[in-house]
Amino acid sequence: MYGRNDHYDSNNSHVFPALIAKIHAAKMQNLPTHTLWGTGTPRREFLHADDLAEAIYILLNQKNPPEWINIGYGSDVTIRELAETIKQVVGFEGDFIFDTAKPDGTMKKLMDSSKIAALGWKPKFDLRSGIQDAYKDYLQKRGN
Repeated sequence: MYGRNDHYDSNNSHVFPALIAKIHAAKMQNLPTHTLWGTGTPRREFLHADDLAEAIYILLNQKNPPEWINIGYGSDVTIRELAETIKQVVGFEGDFIFDTAKPDGTMKKLMDSSKIAALGWKPKFDLRSGIQDAYKDYLQKRGN
């Protein structure tokens, strides 16, 4: 999950806000390259906080909601794809180097969100629009 008011610490936050902070810093320093950990091949699912709030609202208004439910975007992207999309939104013109000596972590994290989808919910933020929203928030927090 990601979204406005996230913790954008390049060393102590989840991959999504950390990459925004790191790639923005690389842009501001006009670096020709930026190194990312691992191979870039692990797959992750990213859900905007506003989409989660909407799903919870739908559940709260159900007479008989499912007992157990996953709420996720419904598809995943590689860390490389995430980084490349952030790069485009941020405007970083350098290249990425993947340090394969560093760990990748779990190779795939994707939930089955079919129960919430059956209730009519679907996320509104695609990856690019979510990154744009988060990056705007990041810049506002920095005073840019």
